[in-house]
Amino acid sequence: MKIAVISPNTHHLQEMSKVLEALSHSVVLVEGGKSRMRQVAEQEQPELMIVDGMCCDPNELALVEYLSTHHPKIAVILLCAMQTPEFLINSMRAGVREVLPSPVGAAALEAAVNRLATKLAGLRGHSAGQVLAFMPCKGGSGATFLATNLGWALAESRSVLLIDLDLQFGGALSYVNDSRPGSTIADVALDISRLDASFLAASTVKVAPNYSILAAPEDPSKAMDVKPEHVDAILGLAASHYDFVLLDVGRVLNTLVIRALDRAQRIYPVLQPGLPYVRNASRLMAVFKSLGYPAGKIELIVNRFEKAGEIGLGDIRRTLGGAPLLTVPESYREVNASINRGVPLAELSRSNPVNRALADMALSLAPRQEDSPSLFDRLFRRA
Repeated sequence: MKIAVISPNTHHLQEMSKVLEALSHSVVLVEGGKSRMRQVAEQEQPELMIVDGMCCDPNELALVEYLSTHHPKIAVILLCAMQTPEFLINSMRAGVREVLPSPVGAAALEAAVNRLATKLAGLRGHSAGQVLAFMPCKGGSGATFLATNLGWALAESRSVLLIDLDLQFGGALSYVNDSRPGSTIADVALDISRLDASFLAASTVKVAPNYSILAAPEDPSKAMDVKPEHVDAILGLAASHYDFVLLDVGRVLNTLVIRALDRAQRIYPVLQPGLPYVRNASRLMAVFKSLGYPAGKIELIVNRFEKAGEIGLGDIRRTLGGAPLLTVPESYREVNASINRGVPLAELSRSNPVNRALADMALSLAPRQEDSPSLFDRLFRRA
């Protein structure tokens, strides 16, 4: 890996060079301050830039943000003599991979670079995961059931993390698992300086080999510990390590939820075919429009749909301005049994029409490899 090291301290440069070259990395040493970052990035194009001498001034992170925007393939490690929690959070938001003490010990530097080399090797073959948000238009819409069970369906072929962002009353975990979480998103927020892939994974409940859930706080008062910047950092990390990140966001539209919705590639408002649900969906669509979300980002799900119902899809489309609609059929008894037992519907009845609808949705989001053969495969089979 090509590494550029910037430091105003010649002794620090030499010590870090010894450690990095012993690990067989190609090292470029630059004596100077953080103002050299842009020049070094453009001239040397390293895979990793280690910048020594950063202080806790958030304004200095503008240099890192420029690098993240214009040179996204360059990872950045900062060396900072003093590290406040605010600086660590802002660093992650700016795109910094790690913040280490200055001067940095040989063991700490070696461990950080090895971690980063492993991550970069994995990311070369892994594109950023999709972030999908589920939001009820009205209480009882069924958004949590759909999100958790879609996660189960996606996990048959992809890695999935569901994050419960209904921070005061969330219970997404209980829909597919009867265990209590050892950690929640509030615990991650309180220890945000430790955030990396292993810490995030350890804070989740693994409900299936490819499916994990980061639970909401069990104590509603701890919801206040989770800030928008925490959610931003968690989602940024999660999207780089999971194929799908599903968000169960609850009904409250606040700055934290909006930050999460901003990051989502697609938002699924969930409603039922009843007038109160449709009215609320219309209001929600107006809010999304005011936030500047493109129409293609929103796809409504009409849950518990019956063809013979009083309100049809045409009525809903006309009210909601022709927004795209997905439908999930009515199956009260089996869905209710799934929720009460804390077992995915697929485990109770794979042939259930609701389960088939979710399986179809999962397939549209994550097509099987054989469904999209390469040109080589098609020619080979034809031959």
